[in-house]
Parts: sequence; structure tokens; C-alpha cells
Amino acid sequence: MLVENLPYLLIMLVCLALSGFFSAAEIAFAQLNRNRLKLLAEKGKKSAGLALSLTNDEDRLASTILICNTVVNVALTALGVMLLISLQGEIGALTAIAVCGVLVLLLGEITPKHIAAARPERMAMFTAPVLKGMIWFFAPLNALLSLWKKLLSGLFKSEGDDRMSQEELLLLVDEVQQDGSIDEDEGDLLKNVIEFTDCKAEEILTHRVDLVGVDIESTKDEIARVFTETQYSRLLVYEESIDNIIGVLHQKDFYMMTGITEESVRDVMTQPLFIQQSIKISDLLKLLQTQKSHIAVVLDEYGGTQGIVTMEDILEELVGEIWDEHDEVVEDFRKESETSWVCDCSAKLDDFCEFFSVELEATSVSLGGWVMEQLGKIAEVGDSFACQGMTITVTETDHPRVTRIQVKKQTGTAEAKPESTQVEAAP
Repeated sequence: MLVENLPYLLIMLVCLALSGFFSAAEIAFAQLNRNRLKLLAEKGKKSAGLALSLTNDEDRLASTILICNTVVNVALTALGVMLLISLQGEIGALTAIAVCGVLVLLLGEITPKHIAAARPERMAMFTAPVLKGMIWFFAPLNALLSLWKKLLSGLFKSEGDDRMSQEELLLLVDEVQQDGSIDEDEGDLLKNVIEFTDCKAEEILTHRVDLVGVDIESTKDEIARVFTETQYSRLLVYEESIDNIIGVLHQKDFYMMTGITEESVRDVMTQPLFIQQSIKISDLLKLLQTQKSHIAVVLDEYGGTQGIVTMEDILEELVGEIWDEHDEVVEDFRKESETSWVCDCSAKLDDFCEFFSVELEATSVSLGGWVMEQLGKIAEVGDSFACQGMTITVTETDHPRVTRIQVKKQTGTAEAKPESTQVEAAP
């Protein structure tokens, strides 16, 4: 009996082995690193080059693997049914389906896929020659399947854009960061890069009230004093008012080897680059590089000066704050106690929301602007209001701006909603 059924058993073993082979190939090509294959191919590894070429037509490769896997699994089950029916009668069909199902699951799917996932590039190179032959052998069937897919695509058209959205990309970075594949700094850098293209000049500019410039009629001694006091390498030059910026004066052009230049300021200053507030900083970066400029003057809707954006401002959106030896380190949110913080109002409102884990709706970009919105008037020291479980008190102003606030977390009280903000004016 065993001798008579030995051919069936051998063919079934071959089918089971092929099932595992194609399952391993499927997971290997799905998880391989193309860059590693490229490096191996460049070093003369022919199987790596062959595997790399198969990845260029993923649709046909996937179809071929699916066809091969289906054929061997069906053949395995059919032979098992025939074999056990001859031994056990009709009940043997059920036994064969159960036994073959378990064998395919354990030895044809789970085990080979687990092995391939551990070393996908090596498994892809191992299976590539056989898959290449199978793709050629099943070319007519693949052509029919391709036509069928086109028909289905015409009947069931995809709705919307299949590309990954920015929110999905950010969520993916968070997941990878939580898995430990990248650290916090790498995750922050990736998030900054993803958000970089949507950021506009108005979101990162230095506002006009914080600008330092010199009048074109200023004496050279006055200009030298401003250079010394600010430690800036460049100064804005205006005529009559900051709304009429006419140039940028570089320190290296103002000071020569023999001291202050004898040329007039008009002759040594460079022409400013003017931009609109709505320009994206990715485009602005290219513009600054093309114009070989370091500073761009942002104009408001009336053509006046709204502020400036520097090359350093743009780079900080990618890599975070950049400090040099002359910068005074400013801590936007300084903790005073377990429930109290002192906040610099020049900070972005988004950073404030992230730090305190709150959601605020406002038209202002800066924290100080939001405080003014909530108060509904020019702020004075002592003005306070409650919002989302926080008591916010103005502690410092530079009329008419709010420069510093104190945030206290309320304890034992319900959190207030943004629309029900309670304002208390200073006496």
C-alpha cells in the first residue's frame, strides 16, 4: 500500500516545499531594502541585480507569485484528497482537507514567511531565478489578469487621492518613533521637514516692532554704536521710517582693515529683497539662495514693512533653535512651581498649545497676540483671565505689547471652554 502511494506522497512534499518557497518570496520582495540590493548589485552580485530588476514590475511579480502559490496549494490538496479517499473512503476527503490545511498554514505560510522576514534581501536573491522563469512561463496568463485588472479599475474607480496626506505622514513618524526605530530628535526633524513646505513667511517672521535698523542719515559713529550694541552682522537701513527700508548694511562692508569705511552708506549697502507674507518658506529659501541674500523684508498688504525673515529663521524651522555665542538664550516656558509657569509672549501659540496640551482657536500666531484677543483691549500688568483650566495673568508689557505672562493650572475646578473665557481687568 505504501509503495503504491509513494509517488503521491513525493509529489505532495514537492508541492508543500514549493508553497513555502513562493510564500517566502512573497514576503521577501514585500519587505526588502532596495538600497541594499543596489549596493550588492554594484559589487557584482548577479542575483541581487536580478532581484532588483524584478522589483521594477511589482504588479506582474505579485501576480506570478499568487498564481504559483495557488497552483501548488490546490495540487497539494487535490492529491491529498485522492490519496485518503483511496485509503478511508468518502470520509477521507474531510481528513485530507484538514491535514492539508494545517500543513499549508504551518509549513507553507507561517514558517517560510517568518524566515523570509528576518532576511528579505537574501531570500529575494535566492528565489529570483525561479521567479524570473515563472514570470516568463505564465506571461499569457499574466496578460489576461492585467486586462481583468484594467476592467475592474474602470468599473470601480478610486475615490479621492491615494497619496499619503501630511497628517498621515506625521502619524507614521509618531508610530515609528514610538517603536524605537528613530529617536526623538530624528522624529522631530522628520516632522519639521514634512511641515516645512506648508509653512509661510508670516508664521516665522520677526515683527517690525522688534526690528533694529538705522536711518540713512545716521552718522557712522551712530551706526557703529548700533553694531556694537546689537552684535548683529547686518543692519536694515531705512529712510525716514522703518516702512521705507532701502538697503541692508553688512558689518564686513562697514568696517575695513583701517577702520570704518570712508564710502557713504548708500554705496556700501546692498539692495533688500522684498517678499509677500504669503510666500512659502520652501520657495523663499530657494529665492534667498538665488539672490545670494540672507534677509528678506516681508511687506504687508499696504506695502509697509511687516517684518523680516532671515536664512537662520528658515533653517530653524528644520533643525530647531540655532544659538551662537552672542545670543541670549530665551526659555519660552519656564516652570516656577508644580502648577505655575512664566511664558514669553513672543512664543508661537502652537508651541504654547503643545506645551500645555490644550487646543485654542485664534487668528493670532503669537502667544501675545492671543492674550490680547482674549482680553479684548490693550493689556496692562495684572490683567488676567481663565481658560481651559488655566489662570493666565499679564506680568510684563512693553506698551502696547504683552511680553510676559504667568500661567497657573487651576486645581479642583472644571476646565473652562475657550468661548467662555472669563476676563478680569487690572484695577
